[in-house]
Amino acid sequence: MPSTLPRAAVVILLAASVILAAPAAAGAQGEADVFVATLDTRAGAVHVGVPRNVTNRVGYDNQPSFTRDGGAIFYTSTRQDAQADIYRYVLATGRETRVTRTAPESEYSATEVPGGGAISVIRVERDSAQRLWRIPLHGGEESVILPALKPVGYHAWADATHIAMFVLGDPPVLVLGDLTTGRSDTVMANIGRALHRIPGGRHISFVSKAYENAFWVMELDVDSREMRPLARLPQGVEDYAWLPDGRLIAGNGSKLLVCNLSTRATWEEVADLKDAGVSGITRLAVSPWGDRLAIVGVPAAAR
Repeated sequence: MPSTLPRAAVVILLAASVILAAPAAAGAQGEADVFVATLDTRAGAVHVGVPRNVTNRVGYDNQPSFTRDGGAIFYTSTRQDAQADIYRYVLATGRETRVTRTAPESEYSATEVPGGGAISVIRVERDSAQRLWRIPLHGGEESVILPALKPVGYHAWADATHIAMFVLGDPPVLVLGDLTTGRSDTVMANIGRALHRIPGGRHISFVSKAYENAFWVMELDVDSREMRPLARLPQGVEDYAWLPDGRLIAGNGSKLLVCNLSTRATWEEVADLKDAGVSGITRLAVSPWGDRLAIVGVPAAAR
C-alpha cells in the first residue's frame, strides 16, 4: 500500500439550496434481508457460523446495528403501510418490536447513542428534509441534533460529543459535528456511506471515492482533523465493518473478506455464504463483543 495519497480538496459547507432528489438512506437492495451469524475471531482465525435470516419477508429490511450490550439489533424496515420505521430484534428470543411509529415521517440508520438510553436516527421529515434526531428508548422528548444541518444521509459517533456525518450533495461530503460548540465542519468531499468509529479510540473511518477507480477506507482524527489511508477496498465494494481486533471485514457477492491492516492490508476470503443461501452482501455490523455478525444480503429462495 502506498504510504501517501493525493489529498482531496476541503470543501465548504453545503448551501441550503441543495435539493434532495430521493432519500439516500432508503438506498437500494429492496429485496435484501438481515441475517445474523455467530462470529469467532480467536487465535486470529475468522470463523462465521451459518447465517440466520431474522427478517425473512418481502420488503425493505436494512441498516442493522447492534445494541451496546450486543443482545439485539436495530434495523430499518418498510412494511405494508410503506412506512419506514426502526425495529428491534432480540437475538436470544427472536422477539421483534417496533421502536418508531411516526407516519408520515420515516427513520433510518438507527444507532444507540454513547451512554445508551436513546438511539440516533436519520429522519425524513414531512417536508422531505433529512436531519439527525435523538429518540429516547424509554420515554421522553425527541430532539433534533444539529438542527441546521441537512440533508444528512448517514452518521457515526466518535464519542459523546463528536459525530461524523455523510451529507448529501454533488458530491456528498463528510461533516464533523461538535455538540459542545454546535459547529459542523466539512472535512472531505466525495465520500461513501459507510462511517464507523474505529475500535479502541475516538477516530472515525470513512470511504473516500476521490481516487480514480479505487475506494479507500480512510481514518480521521476528530481532534486534529488529520486523515490517512488505511486500505483499498475490493473493486465494487463500498461497505465494510470493523472487527474488535482492528481488522476490516467486507462482503463481495456471497463472500466475506477480511483485511489485516498490520500486515500488507490485503483482503483474504474467510467465508462463502453461497451454500447458506446468501448473496449480494452489502452492509455489515459486528457486535460489541465480536461474537455476532449482522449481514445484509439477498436470500436465494424466492418468497
